[in-house]
Amino acid sequence: MKAIISSVLSAAILSSCVSQNDKHTVDYKQGNTLLEGYLVKPTTHKAPGIVIIHAWMGITDHEKNTADRLGALGYYALDADIYGKGIHPKDAKEAGQLAKQYEGKDYQTYLARIQAAVNEIIKQGADANKIVVIGYCFGGFGAISAARNNFPIKGIVSFHGALLPDPSGSAASINPKLLICHGNNDPFQPANADVNFRKEMETRNADYQMDYFGHAVHSFTDKSAGNDNSKGAAYNEKADKRSWQYMLEFLKEVFAQ
Repeated sequence: MKAIISSVLSAAILSSCVSQNDKHTVDYKQGNTLLEGYLVKPTTHKAPGIVIIHAWMGITDHEKNTADRLGALGYYALDADIYGKGIHPKDAKEAGQLAKQYEGKDYQTYLARIQAAVNEIIKQGADANKIVVIGYCFGGFGAISAARNNFPIKGIVSFHGALLPDPSGSAASINPKLLICHGNNDPFQPANADVNFRKEMETRNADYQMDYFGHAVHSFTDKSAGNDNSKGAAYNEKADKRSWQYMLEFLKEVFAQ
């Protein structure tokens, strides 16, 4: 009986925290480009901040749910807009074209928009000395890029992110810590991508951790991806829950320093 009462009280407290948080879309800029993010502000000023970079379809309910959950834990959370306000891919083909654009010829713009999101979350009240960038798929590559370029952040987390080579080819040491959550059966990674990535991390003296999730393909955190692994992208409940817990432990570690 006591356990039941405790569980009910805990749920009520969490619900209260969520309802007190300020959640809304927020306009901000990178240069002259207007961007529209989704911001969750906790009741505590100067709490740590987490920037969330969307997958190739732009900001969806998946990213917003992540921001809500992190906000409920007391973090500032901002879903960063990489494409620009009002730009939403209509299908996977268009999303793929946009993603390749920012991973390729517009890579510097990609970096600038991640930095704009970092600046915005600090402007909104997050502790400038306690920022982490996380990302999904296309956004995972962005999070890794923030680390590779030594953004003034504590660390990054990539969920089924693209393990592409660093476009800059830099060999400089990487300062932010990295947590890479990777589906072991992800068919969308280039051949030997994870092997080459680990070699780069070792060469650049990075403090990194790679967690492989068995039987998981691409998009394993996204429930909207369905459950058919044969499509190459599918939700995996175990991988989703485990990777989330790994991230929470990672956040505790980097924010404690």
